Amino acid sequence: MGTGDVNVHEPGKIKKMMLILSKATLDNVYACFILANGARMEGIESEIFFTFFGLNAIEKSKLESLRVATVGNPAMRIPTLIGGLPGMEALATKMMKKEMDELDIPPVGEFLEMLSASGTKMWACKLAMDMFHVEESDIVDELDGVLTVGGFYERAAGEGTHVIFI
Repeated sequence: MGTGDVNVHEPGKIKKMMLILSKATLDNVYACFILANGARMEGIESEIFFTFFGLNAIEKSKLESLRVATVGNPAMRIPTLIGGLPGMEALATKMMKKEMDELDIPPVGEFLEMLSASGTKMWACKLAMDMFHVEESDIVDELDGVLTVGGFYERAAGEGTHVIFI
């Protein structure tokens, strides 16, 4: 079988991807969304659990203003001192958004709509919502609900499920 020919009923095959998004930096959000979307394109179930600062990716007032972290991000390959200069985060974010746009990768809000339409299930972490005083009305309509950690584990049960923490 070639790529794209995954038979999810074969033993040992990936049947479900459970992605945990804990940080809503633009690079982490896109990594998570691309993995979830790729799973759906391969006929694999996908679910995203938004916890801690990952909630920002599904908060109506924050999702379109996510940024690339320039401080403490070794992948940026710039010294922390330079990464912390005023305007560096905005510049890095602008550059990444430009690259994503050139690759026809949709903005965060539109990507959430696409994921929902593809069948990706999306859950907010109850503990994180309580900690940060986030109400369900603050969250995008595409959200499938709010789960406890135990509820997340119940959904992850079963052979062929893989969990990825981002």
